[in-house]
Amino acid sequence: MWFRNLLVYRLTQDLNIDAEALEAALATKPARPCASQELTTYGFVAPFGKGQDAPLVHVSEGFFLVAARKEERILPGSVVRDALKEKVDEIEAEQMRKVYKKERDQLKDEIVQSFLPRAFIRKSATFAAIAPAQGLILVDASSPKRAEDLLSTLREAIGSLPVRPASVKIAPTATLTQWVQTQEAASDFYVLDECELRDTDEDGGVVRCKRQDLTSDEIQLHLTSGKLVTQLSLAWQDKLSFILDDKLVIKRLRFEDLLQEKAEQDGGDDSLSQLDASFTLMMLTLVEFIPQLFEALGGEEIPQGV
Repeated sequence: MWFRNLLVYRLTQDLNIDAEALEAALATKPARPCASQELTTYGFVAPFGKGQDAPLVHVSEGFFLVAARKEERILPGSVVRDALKEKVDEIEAEQMRKVYKKERDQLKDEIVQSFLPRAFIRKSATFAAIAPAQGLILVDASSPKRAEDLLSTLREAIGSLPVRPASVKIAPTATLTQWVQTQEAASDFYVLDECELRDTDEDGGVVRCKRQDLTSDEIQLHLTSGKLVTQLSLAWQDKLSFILDDKLVIKRLRFEDLLQEKAEQDGGDDSLSQLDASFTLMMLTLVEFIPQLFEALGGEEIPQGV
């Protein structure tokens, strides 16, 4: 149970809900299979364990872990287009007339409905951790759309979810660029070997570097010519490494071996205990890491009323 990506959301008001109430709320929006004519379904599942008795909320050290599952029928557009073209050609040849847009759209809908029951089903899960005492919701996703699917469904379930994406007072590109220029990050942070640089012009160039010495003259020349750092690989203390972009999206989050080994020791031989131990250690690490990251980026911009 180690998150691989991280989108950080700030609660703008206290979330006055306990684990029991949250469990009952999520049960009103359970995940379920797609019906024969449904394209997609979305709902909550147990983050740990299987079966109907597995809780929808895992609680540890005051942190809540929830998970949502999306099921969608995969119907390739090319298959629909080919079937539509074949049907249109057949009508035009047999009836000696042109098939116009309105009729085409109706034919397309009929084709989609006929193909849906035979379409493949894809399942995907999204995990989120709620830290009420810290006023944070952390979503294991790099796509804001994927995170918003979970948050909006959570909002429907509990009736209200006063939350917004976390932000900082200084544009992250300015701080990341300065760190590469000066070859020195904030305390406890270390610049690694990967970055993305972009021209300030919307149509300007993009340079992506991997396994590159970011202190080299080549990189410094790009910065001197006006490019800004929009993604940068970083490490924090000896606990984790990640890539941070200019939207505060954390990708390729990796917890170092010492943390993973400690979780294995704490969890013992039972698989669920292992999951609980890794989740707990991950959250204790993240609630220490996130404030330090925001402070290093110029301080968090706290919403009014928080």
